Amino acid sequence: MAIKRLPRKILVLAGSPVRDGNTDTLAGWFAEGARAQGAEVEVVRVAAREFRSAGCTSCRACQKLEAYACVIRDDASAALAKMAKADAIIMATPLYFFSASAQLKTVFDRMFSLYKWDNAAGTMQTPLAGKTFGVIASAYEGAGFDALEKPFRLTAEYTGMKFYSLRVPNAGVSGDIRGKQEIRRKAAAFGKKIAKG
Repeated sequence: MAIKRLPRKILVLAGSPVRDGNTDTLAGWFAEGARAQGAEVEVVRVAAREFRSAGCTSCRACQKLEAYACVIRDDASAALAKMAKADAIIMATPLYFFSASAQLKTVFDRMFSLYKWDNAAGTMQTPLAGKTFGVIASAYEGAGFDALEKPFRLTAEYTGMKFYSLRVPNAGVSGDIRGKQEIRRKAAAFGKKIAKG
């Protein structure tokens, strides 16, 4: 008797401050593709006005907790808890000065709380190991994707996560992407790929 596989849980952290712009549209198309493959997808707009978060303060209090959690209680804490439970984590962002948006970077830095280091033993443990980690990035032109992608890729390698990325150059100004059906197909296909694991 075949064992029924549970649907993959995918968390998308959308980091553009522009609602319904290129990044939100890409995240939506990605989610459509993943859901068509049977995945459960939640999109969290980390750049929304309602999403309140502070940056990592380097207090290291998270290292003293038994749980993998940040001691700062805000909306980023809830997003981090969702990351620990997801099978796949996708970070969607516009390219800003060769990097991710500041709003997404705030949550990305707070991922520190999802790791436990024993410096004396030289070990690290995290609930993120073995997950899928990816980035969706769009830009008006095409330069700068390597720099933007590098911290995400290196984090995946360090953590033992599978890494994937979807780069969308020449997306145009905010909202222009909605008329580009070839990009829609690519984003949906990327969603299906991540959903398959």
